[in-house]
This record gives sequence, structure tokens and C-alpha cells, in this order.
Amino acid sequence: MGLTVDQCNLLFDILDPPSVKTHTLEALANDVNKKFDKSDHFQVATCLVMLLQNDLLPEKEQRLAAITVLHELYRGESLVNNPFGNVFIHILFPPEQHSTVGAPKLEYAGQLPRLGDVEKHFIIQLISDVPKDVLLKRTAYQVINSDTPPKNSVDLSALRLSLAEKQLELPMTSKSGIPVIFSLPDKTANKELPETPLREIVSKLATGENAPINRVYKPEFVTLAPPLLNCQDELVWLNLTNPKEHLVFYDATMCVPDVAGYEARQLMNKAYKSALSLPQQQQLLGELEKEPKLVYHIGLTPSKLPELVENNPLIAIEVLLKLMQSKQITEYFSVLVNMEMSLHSMEVVNRLTTTVDLPTEFVHLYISNCISTCETIKDRYMQNRLVRLVCVFLQSLIRNKIINVQELFIEVQAFCIEFSRIREAAALFRLLKQLESGELGLLSSPTSNSKTKSDG
Repeated sequence: MGLTVDQCNLLFDILDPPSVKTHTLEALANDVNKKFDKSDHFQVATCLVMLLQNDLLPEKEQRLAAITVLHELYRGESLVNNPFGNVFIHILFPPEQHSTVGAPKLEYAGQLPRLGDVEKHFIIQLISDVPKDVLLKRTAYQVINSDTPPKNSVDLSALRLSLAEKQLELPMTSKSGIPVIFSLPDKTANKELPETPLREIVSKLATGENAPINRVYKPEFVTLAPPLLNCQDELVWLNLTNPKEHLVFYDATMCVPDVAGYEARQLMNKAYKSALSLPQQQQLLGELEKEPKLVYHIGLTPSKLPELVENNPLIAIEVLLKLMQSKQITEYFSVLVNMEMSLHSMEVVNRLTTTVDLPTEFVHLYISNCISTCETIKDRYMQNRLVRLVCVFLQSLIRNKIINVQELFIEVQAFCIEFSRIREAAALFRLLKQLESGELGLLSSPTSNSKTKSDG
């Protein structure tokens, strides 16, 4: 549905040359917002674009006012969400700018007007984050006749990319349509014909139930009809020759609520916020044991893993073990590595390393994160406590041949020297020296350990 004749005349009155030259751009935009309901804004904007594309606004001031009103109809929204955002980009960056150097400027159907530097500078300020209070206090005539602006320093590449990406989301059939209205390329032709007033032309194009302004020509989407299925034995049950040979089977699980899955999700929601009681832990682990695939439907996401680790580390361990074959397991590992170091996170990592073969880079990154946390913490008491935990954790990894000490030798040795005042750090340092001298046979790589575990 297009605009009514009265609405079309109203819009043309606002954009009339005397009105545009005497009223500020802010007053024109407010006038449109006041006289048109918000539900009509899209049709008003469509009409403005049609006027610009078909050279139906002969004065420069009219064109600049129409572009300003087009922007102010969607005031408060980002240009990416403005359905006419691409219009501003096409005005600032005409297609001929992207053609071959030296090629003639191309004329095409529905071409937007070419603007001067002063007008382009104004539009760039209009669509950028510059305050609009002072910007719109001038008339279109004052803007066009103002001094030549400085070279534009606003980078619009991100905005152009966002609009281009949004347009890629449209189906190909939508992007293939063209408007049914074409402007006459040769303005000098047919001068002997009587001129029709612009207001009447616009009224015929933009009003009525089937207004041409809303019609788009799209190529017909034709597909071949699929071949008919040559059915032989598939529908034999429709004509039963011996009904006694066929029995009806009912699915007894249909419409039965998934009570177990519901209770497991409820318990998981509690597990993110506080520690579960022993019976609750046993119930949740029992449900996961009975139905292994239930782990994918209990609502655990990588972002919720830190809360689960801190409140219920045992649940976190069992859930991660069941998610080892998941495509998202690396995301869970990444979150676990980068979460704040604590006794519970170490407990989870240590248990995982002794149960399954974790990626080497994951274990090394976690160790580096632990060492970095100990070095940067300011509280001396908490620092000593965490250093003890890390040293015991590292000794466990080394003695169980989870890590190859040679790959982390320098980093761990420097850590021990820095905190040599702490007994556990001194003990870890002695262990490193024994490994370096060959007194202990723990220098085998984790690969051999993996084979041992798999053989067992």
C-alpha cells in the first residue's frame, strides 16, 4: 500500500523550494515526524528515495533536505539497522568510483544524485557520531553555500563492511529484483510533449493500493518438476492380503515426559550456583551414567563451566569426561585453561590428566597460567598458598609422566628459584635437579605414558 494523495501532497509541501530555503533542516525533519505516523515512515522513506533516484527534486536544497529527512526518519537507530542505510553509502561512494580509471561515468536506472564535497561532508557528519544539534540548525541553502570543508577524516570502512555483510544475508531472489520505474535518460528528448507537473507525476507513482513505487520486477524462479516415485513394495500395507500376518506395534514411550532429563537439568542449574549435597551428586551422576547422551541436553555451555568447577568440581570432572568426543571439547578446554586459578580448577585438571590424554598445548598453557597467577598476585598469604598448590600439582604431573619436563624446564626452574623461600618450591627444585642429573627415570615423554594407559 502506497501513500495517500493527501500524504503525498503533504510531503511535497515540506520539500517545496520556498519551504526548504526558509526552514532549518531540523524543522523540516520534525515537521515530517509530526505529520506522519511512525507506521508510514517506511513508505515516506521509499518515496524520498524514488524522488532522488528519478531526478524529481530539481533543486540542490531539495535533494539535501530529502536525504536529511531520510536519515531522521530512523533517528536513534544505527545506520546498519536502517533499511535505507545503503542509500547513504551509494551517495558517498558512487559506482563510477569503482570503475576502471579513465572509463566514462556510467548512467544507470535509478541513479542517486551526485553531490559536491560540501554536501558529502555534511552527510558524513550526519551518519557519524557527531552531535546533531548544531548540525541541523542550518538551512539546506546555508549548508550548500558554506565554506569548503576540510578533508574528511572519518573512517567509514567498518560501516561499509557491515552493510555489505548484511546485504549478503538476503536471498538471491531479493537481490535480483529491479524497480519498475525508470527515469528518462535523455532529458532533451520529446520536448514537443506537454510537461506534466512534478506533483502529479509523484502522485501517480507513489499513491494507490498498487503504487508502482512498491512494485519490483523479479525474474521467475523456475525449477524442474521432480520425477514421480516408481512405487513397488513401499505401500503394500495399504492392501493387506492376509491381515493376520501383520501386527500393529505401538511406541510405548510416546508422550511420556522425560522426568530423568528434567531432574538432571534442574540439578545442573543448582550446581552452577552452590555445592550439591552428596545424594544430589549421586542422583545426577547416576542419571548421566544410565543415559550417556543426556550430557548434551543438560544445559552446560563453555561459559558456565567455571561456575560448575568452583561449586562442584567432581560433577565437572565427570561431565567433561563424557564430553570428550564432543566437537566443543576444545572450547571447554580453552575456558578451563583461562579461568581463574584455584584449588578446584587444579583438581579438575589433575584428574583429567590422569584419566585421559589431554592435548599437550592445553596442559602447558594451564601450567603457564598458574605460574603467571602466582607471580602477579599481591596478597602475600594467598601467594604462598597458591605457590604450594602449584608445586604439589607440578610434582604430581611430573611423577605420573603427564608432562615432558624438558619442554617446561626453564620456566618451572625460574618459578622455583623465585619462590625458593617456600618449602614445596624448594622440593620441586630438587626434583628438577634430580631429573636433570639422571638420578630419576622420569624424563620419558607423555607419549609413552599414553600408550601405557591405553594398553592398560
